Amino acid sequence: MFCSLSRLYRGLSRPTRRTTQLIWGSFSRSLVLSSQRRIPELSSFVARTNTCGELRSSHLGQEVTLCGWIQYRRQNIFLVLRDFHGLVQVIIPQDESAASVKKILCEAPMESVVQVSGTVISRPPGQENPKMPTGEIEIKVKTAKLLNSCKKLPFEIKDFVKKTEALRLRYRYLDLRGVQMQYNLRLRSQMVMKMREYLCNLHGFVDIETPTLFKRTPGGAKEFVIPSREPGKFYSLPQSPQQFKQLLMVGGLDRYFQVARCYRDEGSRPDRQPEFTQIDIEMSFVEQTGIQSLIEGLLQYSWPSDRDPVVVPFPSMTFAEALASYGTDKPDTRFGMKIVDISDMFRNTEVGFLQDALSKPQGTIKAICIPEGEKYLKRKDIESIRKFAADHFNQEVLPIFLKTNNNWNSPVAKFIMEEQGLGLIRLLETQEEDVVLLTAGEHKKACSLLGKLRLECADLLEARGVVLRDPALFSFLWVVDFPLFFPKEENPEELETAHHPFTAPHPSDIHHLYTEPQKVRSQHYDLVLNGSEIGGGSIRIHDAELQHYILATVLKEDVKLLSHLLQALEYGAPPHGGIAIGLDRLMCLVTGAPSIRDVIAFPKSFQGHDLMSNAPDSIPPEELKPYHIQVSWPTDSETKKSSLNHPCHPES
Repeated sequence: MFCSLSRLYRGLSRPTRRTTQLIWGSFSRSLVLSSQRRIPELSSFVARTNTCGELRSSHLGQEVTLCGWIQYRRQNIFLVLRDFHGLVQVIIPQDESAASVKKILCEAPMESVVQVSGTVISRPPGQENPKMPTGEIEIKVKTAKLLNSCKKLPFEIKDFVKKTEALRLRYRYLDLRGVQMQYNLRLRSQMVMKMREYLCNLHGFVDIETPTLFKRTPGGAKEFVIPSREPGKFYSLPQSPQQFKQLLMVGGLDRYFQVARCYRDEGSRPDRQPEFTQIDIEMSFVEQTGIQSLIEGLLQYSWPSDRDPVVVPFPSMTFAEALASYGTDKPDTRFGMKIVDISDMFRNTEVGFLQDALSKPQGTIKAICIPEGEKYLKRKDIESIRKFAADHFNQEVLPIFLKTNNNWNSPVAKFIMEEQGLGLIRLLETQEEDVVLLTAGEHKKACSLLGKLRLECADLLEARGVVLRDPALFSFLWVVDFPLFFPKEENPEELETAHHPFTAPHPSDIHHLYTEPQKVRSQHYDLVLNGSEIGGGSIRIHDAELQHYILATVLKEDVKLLSHLLQALEYGAPPHGGIAIGLDRLMCLVTGAPSIRDVIAFPKSFQGHDLMSNAPDSIPPEELKPYHIQVSWPTDSETKKSSLNHPCHPES
């Protein structure tokens, strides 16, 4: 009887793997923000008496008025009405006296908006639906009103119906009606509310809005430029409220936070948008451990009740340890396959390319073990791995199969097994069907390559049924002790800041700053969740002289751009530090969504376009005149070159 509705329950998006029943049930539970608060009045001030999702056997006999969308209709006998709270079955009257009601409810197209009034009654014995929270009751309709008819839809409003992302973004207002999007956005709202409660009510933070129109900041990502009516002068949209929150500390606000909108003029990725939201925090008189404890408590307090509780404190790892063991500064610690340094085993090897690697500065030999790789990896996978290493890292990767009779082993791999097979097995703790991936070269490059291959191999194994990364597990990790500076890629003799120029040096390394600045560690810290960076912050420089030295002498930046901040630091700036949590990325991981676009109401496409409204759009020349600018149109060849070079070409 409910075959279509059952498909709806089965058809949620991949990541959550929960039924509609669980989502509606979870949402109902989430309406209670804490055990001390009463359930919100969801039907106050509006034309309904109840929501579709709240009615139960306890409401039997009550006269109710409901408003919602027609989700499903069967044989003109009943329909399913949906609102933001859930679904309820409505019985269409069949007697002649209610012909007008029947006409409205039978002729209205799917997704039309109706208002119905009637009595809550029990479903006939045997017709209860345990998959619906309202499955024990139905509505015997007395009156009905068509509030708005729906024309032919570009796609069905059902999560199991596959739609391209471009189509979803073009008709975002329809896509938002889906159960999964409703769940994602409402859970986001609940978590933000809990964060506000924790920060403001429990720890005395002040919620302060900072300007959106600002000025260009040296370094960092590209900024959006906004013209002003003064000739040749422009605003910039801030990448973050970084300078403002430091100035608030100078101003004595002591504890600041903001749900901040931020902007970066760079291509979108699954975990990045040109405009995004972060939970922005700054405190005076704080050290790194204080910030970390605050964030651990914040996440523990705001964490959804239907997930496993957050366990604190989070483990911590240095940048150097993360690179050496995982090949990245944002390691996914839900599974092993760690990088192992096997250089010492091959100090006296006769294998040429291993000898060459060890003879060079920072030369190492590294390896990872792929569990049961011989069973699950195909020859084409091995070829793809080797090609990736050659194309992207200019490195050789040598696969070693531990079974001596495996004919996939190259002559070099066979020689290594004969020379050091037992040592490899002992050091990597391998089993018979495991595969070892070995590479040799400069430490950072070799680790980065194996870090990429570790994730790639995890994807391959999971695609073939091996469970490595539990989707229900949330593995938090602090990464600390980052370098303060990195050599510039285009000119390694010059330095650039690893994060931003306001990060304080590590107290133990301050003596290196004036002689060997590349050796200085920073007081920066990143928060990583399941291999994604969800937050980053630092203790700031509060000394004007030190800040000026780093900007002018080390980074060779124009200090005039930051004269306001440097001046403020001279007027009794307190020690301070902070952090920003990427709200979009956090919610993407919490909900299990494949992209942050699934946790944002109106996101941009891969190329930063709003496909619904066609933004960005052109402006007539006469409207540009007050800003003293004009458009210089590129030639056809320049347009084509720009499109091909775009980091996200083609459009999603």
